[in-house]
Amino acid sequence: MNVIELLADLQIRQDAAATRAGELREQIEHLNAALAEAEARLAELVTTRKVIAELAPTGTESEPPELTTAYQVILNAFNTHPDQAFRVRDLHELLGMPTDDPAMNVTRSRLGRLTRQGFLTQPGRGLYQRRT
Repeated sequence: MNVIELLADLQIRQDAAATRAGELREQIEHLNAALAEAEARLAELVTTRKVIAELAPTGTESEPPELTTAYQVILNAFNTHPDQAFRVRDLHELLGMPTDDPAMNVTRSRLGRLTRQGFLTQPGRGLYQRRT
C-alpha cells in the first residue's frame, strides 16, 4: 500500500468518524431536551404533591379510613341489611342524609355505579339490594 492509498483510507475513516460524532451529538441534544422536559415534569409533580399534602386534612385516629367514602357508607348500610331492598329515599333516611333531589340524585348515581361494578343488584325499578 502506498502513501496515497493510505491517506485515502485515513480520509474515509476520518469522514466516518466525523459522521458518527455528528450523529452522537444529535442524540445528545435530543436526550438533553428530553431530560430537561422530564426534570421539569418531576419538579411540577413534587410541587403539586407538596401543595396537596399541605392542604389535605389530617385524618383522625378515631375514624378508620375505610369509612370515609360515601361508597363505603352506602355499602355498609347494605351489608348491615343484606336481605333488604332500598329505595334511594329510604337509604337516605336510614343514613341520616338529606332527602332533597340533588343529594338523592348523587346517591342514585353512586348506586348505579355500585350496581355496574357488581356490588349491588336491582330487584325492581328504583330498588337496590346487596348482591348475594
